[in-house]
Amino acid sequence: MDNFFIEFRDPLFSIIIFFAIIFMITFLSYWWGRYKTKEDSKHLDEFLRQFRALPSKNELKILISSGELSKKAWLLLAASYVKSGDFEKAIEIYQEMLKSSNGVSKKETLFLLGKVYFKAGFLERSKKIFLEILKNAPRTPLALRYLLLVYESMRDYKAALEVLEPLEALNSEIAKDEAYLKSLSLLNSSSLSALQKADKLLEIYQNSYRLTYLTFEFLFRVNPKLAWENFDSSRSELLTDVLWSLDSKDLNLDIIAKNSHLRELYSARGDVDLASESSTFEFNVLMNLKPESVNATLNFEYVCSACKQRYPFPFNRCTGCHEIDSLKVEWRLTKDYRKDFSKEYNSFQ
Repeated sequence: MDNFFIEFRDPLFSIIIFFAIIFMITFLSYWWGRYKTKEDSKHLDEFLRQFRALPSKNELKILISSGELSKKAWLLLAASYVKSGDFEKAIEIYQEMLKSSNGVSKKETLFLLGKVYFKAGFLERSKKIFLEILKNAPRTPLALRYLLLVYESMRDYKAALEVLEPLEALNSEIAKDEAYLKSLSLLNSSSLSALQKADKLLEIYQNSYRLTYLTFEFLFRVNPKLAWENFDSSRSELLTDVLWSLDSKDLNLDIIAKNSHLRELYSARGDVDLASESSTFEFNVLMNLKPESVNATLNFEYVCSACKQRYPFPFNRCTGCHEIDSLKVEWRLTKDYRKDFSKEYNSFQ
């Protein structure tokens, strides 16, 4: 017994006990941490699983009313669904949020719902939402702007032009929108011939000096002579794709000879020999290729100068930021597949 107490009082024994306690605490802490991490992960997975499939209206109602997530979190979740193109889920969330919203909060949620309806292509529903907002808060420029976009998409240009009046009263710049909507209304008119449309479209352009691409793309298509007569050489780069696709018979050599960009463009295409080199790489390459061996052409890409979004096709209003007349044309060399197809077709004859 005395031996036991002697060992108990031994300093070495105390050190062993001390480290044993530390080991036990570390061991328990480690496994408790792993257990908690696993439980938290399981809880998170269960929560996120609710959003991998669209919850029913009742499930959404319970989730929103339970307060598990803040209003800001629900808005962020809906915005992420919109960004990924899952409009149905975003609409469900906004609709349920409206039931528990009031005042300014309700107006903001209504506006977001109207935007989602517009992006999803539910134009009639979107129109009703924005009209409801404006009924209670007429001085809401963003709602007016989206209502204008809805009318434009529905091709109700008369109603869209009427929206410009309250926007002007709110000190919004409307000159570009007015010229654009009048041009669209004209181009979609069934009572005018193509030549009549060309004359009237040119008149709108001369009054506003906006919508260069929209105007001259149409003019060169239906009346190249009128287009050349009113051509602004300073905007030739903007119209590079339109000019590149013109038939040789529709070229105005006098105007081409006076403009360096046009001389290089049509020398590169092989229609004229007015330039032997160019500061534009693509033109320079095409000029130095032998005409009979040329199997290259220009491919065009279109960039919005406002939001920098890129498109494979021309536009007059950017579908991303909704800016009008913000198109910028870029080009690069590519293989001329039409020439290959033409050779194959001729070989079968």
